Amino acid sequence: MDNQSDGFKWFGEGFDGFPKILPDDCVQYQIYIIDARLTDFALREQLRKIQAAANALCKALLKDFIWQRQGFGLDLIQQRGRSFLQGRTNFGDSVEDEWLIVYLLRELSKQYPQSWIRVFDSDGEFLLIEAADALPRWLNPEVAENRVWINNEKLHIVPKSQSKQKARAEALTLENALMFIQDRASDLVQEPSIDSEAFFRLQKYPAQIRSSVHHATVTIPRRLAYILHQDPAYISPAVEAFYLRDPIALRPLQTRRSSTLFFIPEDFVTVTVRFSRVGYAQLKGQDFPKPPAWVGGSAKGIGTHGPTQREMGMKVTCGFEMLLSDPQNVDKKSVREIKLLLEDVDAREEQLPSDDDIARWESIQDDESWLEIDFNDFETELSGRGGQIPLRQGAGFGDRTAQDNLRKMVARFEKFLHDEDETGEDAEFLDDMDYDDDSDTADGTTTPNSKSKDGESEVDFDEGRFASMIRDMMGIAPSTTPDTASNRGMPADRGAIVEEDDESLEESEMRRVMDEMETELTQAGALSLEPSSIDKSYSKKDSASSRIPSSGVPIKSTPSQSSKMSATEDFAEDGGEVSIDPDPAKELLRHLTKG
Repeated sequence: MDNQSDGFKWFGEGFDGFPKILPDDCVQYQIYIIDARLTDFALREQLRKIQAAANALCKALLKDFIWQRQGFGLDLIQQRGRSFLQGRTNFGDSVEDEWLIVYLLRELSKQYPQSWIRVFDSDGEFLLIEAADALPRWLNPEVAENRVWINNEKLHIVPKSQSKQKARAEALTLENALMFIQDRASDLVQEPSIDSEAFFRLQKYPAQIRSSVHHATVTIPRRLAYILHQDPAYISPAVEAFYLRDPIALRPLQTRRSSTLFFIPEDFVTVTVRFSRVGYAQLKGQDFPKPPAWVGGSAKGIGTHGPTQREMGMKVTCGFEMLLSDPQNVDKKSVREIKLLLEDVDAREEQLPSDDDIARWESIQDDESWLEIDFNDFETELSGRGGQIPLRQGAGFGDRTAQDNLRKMVARFEKFLHDEDETGEDAEFLDDMDYDDDSDTADGTTTPNSKSKDGESEVDFDEGRFASMIRDMMGIAPSTTPDTASNRGMPADRGAIVEEDDESLEESEMRRVMDEMETELTQAGALSLEPSSIDKSYSKKDSASSRIPSSGVPIKSTPSQSSKMSATEDFAEDGGEVSIDPDPAKELLRHLTKG
């Protein structure tokens, strides 16, 4: 076997770890400064400035924002001799969090034009997925890694090699991509059409930041109100603990002894809680029976509040209870901080807020109409008429961003179905796919697919021809169709009977001819199987006469010949040979010719 290098380095040979696969629902981002004139110290100073600018940008734009799972952050990293900023965010079920990060990175690239930013998730270069309609055809997921960069709020793509030996694009390493940007930045692919598609979802920012948050008033214990007032972001891990609960997480809630709970269901207050929209929908959309401690008179003082506020407050409180009680959460930062705050309250180092203090807190109840879907409007959007028929005031499903995204998706799908430019001329770009734009005719030749008057490809399926091909492959004789039978002036069943009679006559005629041939050949001694006859037949021939084993001569037999064929096969198995004298065969052929 030839020794082939796979690029893998063993321990002691520069091994730098196994390939890392980005977890699901995670987005990773990196910021490089590519300037050969900067020393490492100067480079790190520039990166620290970008890091500080990122923190300031988050404080300015995300003051009231609630991340679904993790927030945006940058760390200074040094790897393989390069210093750069890197961050990773688990956005959970909130895709809007991922696009908010793209918006923040794009704003940073505007402030620092010398920075080059790469962002990707578990799907790879997801910005290219958004811009699929505007990309060059050579750019596919197999070669897209490390080619997509954001610089000065524009999207740049590292082109494929122009070498004749590398006509097809190849995968690009990160180091080669950075070297290309440093040496040939002017050769990068940058087109406004790609930008508009890739950053389409960013059109609603920064206004979308406010729209991603939902305020709701809930009734919760005073201790929990104090915790949420200290840091409203604690709501996200509690909602996740409630949403992903399992029987083990529910065990602390099964007791009637409220003294064992972190948040005893008593001393209730109504406060405003900030949720992410995804988190609020997850909380509100689930049915959750009251735990024993919340049943009857156990929950003291909750009966004076509204039913919706009570139910949502119960879910929030149970979410925090499961978050703090589950052993698998013990190392989470939010859990440690909440427990420290509760210890300070229990030690009377901190005082719980009074009713007067709570009255001065902000009180907001957002409209929940975004949770409702009008299926008539939804069908209108799916039909592609959303941009043509104005909706009535207040109509529509979800928020405006969801409607715009759906309209765009439908428009792309319709364009794909009706694109007249997708003809056979594009077949050269499908070299990695099994593609056949020819159709087989009955005589085995191929013809290009036909097209309709509108330029759209038509699928021509002939059921009769297909059935005939299947019969030929299976060795079934073609049958007379009902139409053919009726054209002959008889019912379809009658035609089938006549066809069976014709086949029987043809078979009997074939048997008669074969019997006559057998009789003629036997009388001439051509089929004699006796050893003496065989030797005699051989003695009439010179040494150059050919001898053919019985297994090499295909002989069709009728049922009357079965015994003779068995004898022939037994003789052949014993090592004997069957000889055919050509003279009687010639006589037979002349006889048949004259007849």
